[in-house]
Amino acid sequence: MPKTVEQRRADFRALHQRGCFVIPNPWDVGSARLLAGMGFKALASTSSGFAWSQGAADYRMSREAVIEHLRLLVDATELPVNADFESGYADTPEGVARSVRMAIDTGVAGLSIEDSTGLDHGDPIRPLDEAVARLRAARRAIDESGSDVMLIGRCENFWLGKPELEDTVRRLKAYSEAGADCLYAPLIRTEADIKAVVQAVAPKPVNLLVSGESPLTMQQIAALGVRRVSVGGALARVAWGGFLRAARMLANEGRFDGFAGAAPGKELNAFFEGPGAPKA
Repeated sequence: MPKTVEQRRADFRALHQRGCFVIPNPWDVGSARLLAGMGFKALASTSSGFAWSQGAADYRMSREAVIEHLRLLVDATELPVNADFESGYADTPEGVARSVRMAIDTGVAGLSIEDSTGLDHGDPIRPLDEAVARLRAARRAIDESGSDVMLIGRCENFWLGKPELEDTVRRLKAYSEAGADCLYAPLIRTEADIKAVVQAVAPKPVNLLVSGESPLTMQQIAALGVRRVSVGGALARVAWGGFLRAARMLANEGRFDGFAGAAPGKELNAFFEGPGAPKA
């Protein structure tokens, strides 16, 4: 029998209890199904990867479009799905709560709320009291739904060019106290910074973003106390990188060398026609 939403959510929470797992980020149904077929235990959406697939820049997709995208990802496999839910698609805590209730209805097993404003002007990080109020609103919405959806609190300091470890730790501890089940500070990279974050919010789990080449292995990351590793839009960028190289070579040089290394159509067809393939 297919796994229920409740079973997926229970599986997702259990993954955070011990060890360290990779949660890759598909951007559409096909990439979600391929990743599930490779044996990963959970998936996470990527706001950037999805936006690019729709011909838009990151942070430019509507809440309605994202909600429909999450439904498609949840329905694509039996794996738990964590939603990259940006800053909740609302200006107020009450609006964040409404958005979170909509996300819960898609069947996601977890969702993250950022403390960034998403604006191109002014301070890109919300005041701490405002960010905490939004996390608390998300927590209440989850609790009132009776679901077991995990709430991930994100501090965007490093991501937005403000590598202030002390403030990052202060914010993550506040988000933990506000009800976040897992904490996340994208683009912390050094072992010292990772250890500081893990120790500050212990025993709650920490998500580490590895969106490019890294000297750290999964074994080393696990030894630092990290519970899960996501890759953000990295897989989407890898796919776009191959596309751009081949297309530019074709457009600028009239050459077809860029097609070397392409995935064989027979292999892709065989996978998508295999067990579990959707019926027409």
